[in-house]
Amino acid sequence: MSDVNNDTVYLLQECNAGVKMGVDAIDEVLGDVQNPTLRQLLQIGKEAHQRIGSDAHRMLNDYDAPGKDPNAMARGMSWLKTNWKMTMDDSDATVADLITDGCNMGVKSLNRYINQYPAANEQARQLTDELVQVEQQMAVSLSRYL
Repeated sequence: MSDVNNDTVYLLQECNAGVKMGVDAIDEVLGDVQNPTLRQLLQIGKEAHQRIGSDAHRMLNDYDAPGKDPNAMARGMSWLKTNWKMTMDDSDATVADLITDGCNMGVKSLNRYINQYPAANEQARQLTDELVQVEQQMAVSLSRYL
């Protein structure tokens, strides 16, 4: 496989893993949300993640490449942090804080992968950029609940 194909597959796999991490994080807190507008914002964010995940999965299938699960350590640490914070304070502000932190980490990681895989094709780069934009917008939208 050429560098372009390798970088494309690797970037799509990281995008796929980021989507799964985001959906898992939203699912983890959605049941605790009190404010209906906040719940709707999270649901919209989840749906956007799922749509991007479907596109990434379709593109990976085009390369006969598997998807990628989030790093087990990152997933475990996220779960522990979420459950500990929600046990201490299950308010909407805590939910907004947790998801905002996740979005910020996602933006940072995804931008690192975009830079790490410069030979990825334009379609993979655009899809990853779209996920970055979704996460940035979620963080902005949630700021009023902090």
